[in-house]
Amino acid sequence: MSNNTVVKKIKSEATRIKGTIIKGKKPSMKFPLRALSNVRYHAKNGFFEMRGRKKERTLTVNTVKTFAQTLRMMALSKELIETDDIATKREAYYVSKNWDAARFNEQPESDAVIDDVEAFFGMNREQLGFIPEEKGGDVAGKLVVVDKDRDTGRTLKIDCTKFGSGAYSIPIAVEHLEFETKADFILVIETAGMFQRLVKHNYWKKANCILISMGGVPTRACRRFIRRLADSKKIPVYVFVDGDPYGISNIYRTLKVGSGNAAHLNEFFCVPQARFLGITPQDIQTYKLPTHPLKEVDVKRAKDAIKNDPFVLHHKPWQRALQQLIKMGVRAEQQALAKHGLNYVMDTYLPEKLKHPEQFLP
Repeated sequence: MSNNTVVKKIKSEATRIKGTIIKGKKPSMKFPLRALSNVRYHAKNGFFEMRGRKKERTLTVNTVKTFAQTLRMMALSKELIETDDIATKREAYYVSKNWDAARFNEQPESDAVIDDVEAFFGMNREQLGFIPEEKGGDVAGKLVVVDKDRDTGRTLKIDCTKFGSGAYSIPIAVEHLEFETKADFILVIETAGMFQRLVKHNYWKKANCILISMGGVPTRACRRFIRRLADSKKIPVYVFVDGDPYGISNIYRTLKVGSGNAAHLNEFFCVPQARFLGITPQDIQTYKLPTHPLKEVDVKRAKDAIKNDPFVLHHKPWQRALQQLIKMGVRAEQQALAKHGLNYVMDTYLPEKLKHPEQFLP
């Protein structure tokens, strides 16, 4: 969507609200209800979709501040787009300190309004000029990223095999990027530590793959980068995370099908072709991994996923895996493979797993 189109949408909505006020009526805005309870999962489409329930914000004595804050945030977005500028969520919060009675007291308040504006217009916040604080993720291996020089517009080819002990950082905006690769697959890794081990020993060369570090729950830029890369080059995506309810139902699930909070954008910010390589509950037993007891919050997260998560409800193998984890009462980290030797993960675990991708969890 072009910047002009985004500005026109903002102007159109502002004009509608102004017209309603001039007529002496109460203006209102309808926002998609951003929650897991308002999404459905269709395996054919491969991501969480909105069911259609919305919340309505009408201008009243009780809502006047939030209503004003929403309009001011829309105005800030329009200004950012028209001046070809950007603002982090933190910067947007501080900008509001000039809004007199409409200013935010805490950043979570401004974050929520930015999310509402994003959902209201049905576009991602990067299109509205708002960017995340965190970086998108790191990449190493058999990939050339084709970018452009912002000053000259000339093509830049960035070879991800040429960073030595470092890695290419995924930018906040990835729509303009193109890719060149002959890799066999993309290996997406939860922890920076495991990513660094594989990079240090050039595992990508041995396995002919692309390594991508998520650093926990993947940012939207990271998810979009992986999705565009996998789609354009038609290569499989395998995900390697900790063997615990958080790694499964938060990190992996968010990467594969999206989240309830961002269901209005999941079509673009998920990787439906992703498959779960490990650590699985069965891996914990097969490889005799050191474990930690499941915490109460882990058990609750697993039970909630089995009962309420549309993705888990659709896939019986995931229900069985989570139930197995609860029954075992333990969790295992990626680094637990080091029990068998620091490089066991590269020499044994990954090669053995990659022989049978058809057995990976969905």
